[in-house]
Amino acid sequence: MESLTPLESAILRTLLYADIFNCPLTEAELHHFLIGCAADLPTLRAALYGSARLARYIEHCDEFWLLRGRGAALPARLSRRAASQALLPRARFYGKLLAHLPFVRMVALTGALAMHNARHAHDDIDFLIVTAPNRVWLTRLLAVLVVRLAQLRGVQLCPNYVLSETALSQTQQDIYMAHELAQMIPLAGEALYRAMRLQNSWTRAFLPNAQGALYQLGEGAPRGLGRALQRLAERLLSGKLGDWLERFEYRRKVRKFAALHTPHSAAQLDSERVKGHFDDHGAQIRAAYARNLRAYALAEPDL
Repeated sequence: MESLTPLESAILRTLLYADIFNCPLTEAELHHFLIGCAADLPTLRAALYGSARLARYIEHCDEFWLLRGRGAALPARLSRRAASQALLPRARFYGKLLAHLPFVRMVALTGALAMHNARHAHDDIDFLIVTAPNRVWLTRLLAVLVVRLAQLRGVQLCPNYVLSETALSQTQQDIYMAHELAQMIPLAGEALYRAMRLQNSWTRAFLPNAQGALYQLGEGAPRGLGRALQRLAERLLSGKLGDWLERFEYRRKVRKFAALHTPHSAAQLDSERVKGHFDDHGAQIRAAYARNLRAYALAEPDL
């Protein structure tokens, strides 16, 4: 491969990562999720439109940038963006509903929909939920009730990561986790979202331009009567009753989840976290990204 500048290499790495998800990127997305290189938008545009070296490897179709020869991914991205637009109002509605549950302090949209890349209009809606301390498992139980209600309406909710506000820092520090944190959209608890990003400032080495959320859906934290009812429920479920329910649900679910653990599991099940990623999707993504880099004779960025 002809020698590329650090910025050109970063652009190519970013599109190689996005290609794993069949996700050509808009200029704004490419800038926000630029891997391993800080650059302002004018500087990025100069490289995109002015580099003959880079043009050998990437191309521009309509509003999207993608790897050269990967035009087949464009119709899929257009279809997925349309599906995402249909799903986003539902995500906002159910995110706001989850935010009104007792002990919920933050709700964020994650996964493909957060990238406006949902597979279809009935795709899963993934959420990350942050709770008050010592109420992770009880809150998850209440969230599952919302999941069951949504299923009756044909909506698939996946609150697949529930953690305490005392456990915002992520021990897994790689490109996959950095991207997951950078792409999530806060739906409630903006201040806690900012605190979570700050406590995971290591992500800046991977994605230096992604200091906040690229997309916004508005703040859905409970107010007025909703907040009053939430506080009342929290008082009822505090103390010995809440502690007993928390311990009971923790023991019950850990016994059930034990059978799902594998040597390659990324699940985290403890008093502060419920992360049910038993197949370690992140490992698969990292392996695919490494293969893409090798195919273009690129090394991992020196972070």
